[in-house]
Amino acid sequence: MLLLALIGIYFFRDNLFQKALAKVESKFDTQYNCHFSVKKATFIGISGVELEDIVLIPKKADTLLSVQKIKTSYNILELLTGDIQLKNLEMNNGFIQLVKNKNGRNFDAFLKRDKTEQSNDKRNYAKLAYRLLSKALNLVPTEMKLENLSLRMDDMGRKVTLHMNTLQLKDHQLQTAINVKTNTFSQNWNIKGFANPREKKADLKFFNSDTSKIQLPYIDERFGLKSSFDNIHVKLDKLEMESGELHIDGFTSIENFTINHPKIARKDVVIKNARFDYRFLLGRDFISIDSTSSAQLNHIKVRPFVEYNTEEDTIYKLKLDIRKMKAQDFITSLPQGLFTHFEGMEADGSFDYKLDFEYNKNKPDKLIFDSKINKENLRIVKYGEANLAMLNEQFTYRAIENGVPQRPILVGSANPNYTPLNQISPYLEKAVLTNEDPSFFRHRGFINEAFKQSIVKNIKTKKFSRGASTISMQLVKNVFLTREKTLSRKLEEILLVYILENNRIASKSRMLEVYFNVIEWGPNVYGIAEAAQFYFQKRPGDLTLNECLYLASIVPKPKKFMWQFDNEGNQKPYARKNQNFIKNLMLRRALIFPEDTVGQSVPINISGHARSFLKLKVVQDSIPTETQLADEFDF
Repeated sequence: MLLLALIGIYFFRDNLFQKALAKVESKFDTQYNCHFSVKKATFIGISGVELEDIVLIPKKADTLLSVQKIKTSYNILELLTGDIQLKNLEMNNGFIQLVKNKNGRNFDAFLKRDKTEQSNDKRNYAKLAYRLLSKALNLVPTEMKLENLSLRMDDMGRKVTLHMNTLQLKDHQLQTAINVKTNTFSQNWNIKGFANPREKKADLKFFNSDTSKIQLPYIDERFGLKSSFDNIHVKLDKLEMESGELHIDGFTSIENFTINHPKIARKDVVIKNARFDYRFLLGRDFISIDSTSSAQLNHIKVRPFVEYNTEEDTIYKLKLDIRKMKAQDFITSLPQGLFTHFEGMEADGSFDYKLDFEYNKNKPDKLIFDSKINKENLRIVKYGEANLAMLNEQFTYRAIENGVPQRPILVGSANPNYTPLNQISPYLEKAVLTNEDPSFFRHRGFINEAFKQSIVKNIKTKKFSRGASTISMQLVKNVFLTREKTLSRKLEEILLVYILENNRIASKSRMLEVYFNVIEWGPNVYGIAEAAQFYFQKRPGDLTLNECLYLASIVPKPKKFMWQFDNEGNQKPYARKNQNFIKNLMLRRALIFPEDTVGQSVPINISGHARSFLKLKVVQDSIPTETQLADEFDF
């Protein structure tokens, strides 16, 4: 019976093939609004087929695909079962073209999802992934030769062309050269190595034809992200289903990866060597990176575990394990350009680190965030650019505004405006700590619970809507770093705070004293002595409770203090409500007592030079210059 079927297919294959092509053409026309045509289709021998002049053109859009000739072979039995595996493939003179312009995109029709296909059944990630990957690999022939083919992209004038003169796969050895051309550069890339699609194994290396780095196209013009590398090595060792789970094993490595973007760092970030030995596991209800995987960044080795699980609730898990390593190896392994303030730092001792993170989408308040570091004789021998020990000495501070250094502030007794902690109103210390960092004297730089709340809110809002900054972090940011909002600055801030707090480089009292004397309290106003004079024409020790509550309330946004007042110079209700909130917290925590509040309900009176900033009915003075402030504060 099977033999008769095969004979029937052989003798009527031309008619069957033409009907199949007609059906495909009709489907493209009705479902995708595209014109698809094959000028000539012929069979070669028992299992070969040759197509000529294949064209796919969306109506009223640019050509999506055009190929002059395709020649391939197949197995008739596989054709009957639907499990087609291509034996060989030849393709000549063609292109795929993706275009986006003012009229739209020429590939939009193929991105539309069929809304009628709905199912309440849970998706089996393992079976779905295995089926898709197997079909994709089966369509990769065991032998192929591709000539003069291009992938073109035009995104509103941002053009990229990847042109392949020849790609050859023979005896499981793949080799090709690709010319990459954009609006800004042209390069020749090479791909070479082992590829066996039937055994689902590969070992490929991706590198440039000369000694220059490979630049990634398009993303630099589209996102302002410049990136390059010397080479990438990709190996696939295993892709198998075992006991209902899909196992994908292999590794990827990259050398001299360089990235540059204003949101990452001020200059190039370079990773000399990175490698990821992966073991992906996919089950019925989960996708994970198994804990037997390992990631290496220079000398830093991390054991990661990542899982997305939908068995009962939607749960995200992340575990990181850095085994015991030398502190100096960690410092020298940090990506160049990402931690500039650590360059030149030297340390003794060793440490290990563990992170446990779990987020349940349906129970966000049950978030787990546990970060632990164990130290062994860890100490800083030599500081880098950020000399944290400087906090214990007299030093000159200069705030950085939009990359421009501001006037110098001497932090020490030689500056008549420098105010020791014992000469600052106790109300101010308590109010600022209540509003900014209530557990300052107890924590070691970070508050785990604040981190948890920050993560939960940021996930819920899908943006960085809340931070978890302590006074220690604010101090490090002000004195040693800049105010730029980059990944580099935030990572440096976290590491510097940890070193400062956990090595007890400066006492908490000294840190708070420096903090009060360097932070910004208004436009071109630095330190509590300038602030007390600027707002109230007083010394820091003479400030009332109400005045201290006001100053504490403007710390987060000191340059916008004037918006708290109406055109008659009176505080707006929201500002008074905020100060009352701080006062009530202080009362509940017994930091102040009811008798401290007696006579403190009178309105805030801005009597100093700050009054000229208020949006009053009368025209006021302009922002004070450095010279004016120098005259007022005797710099």
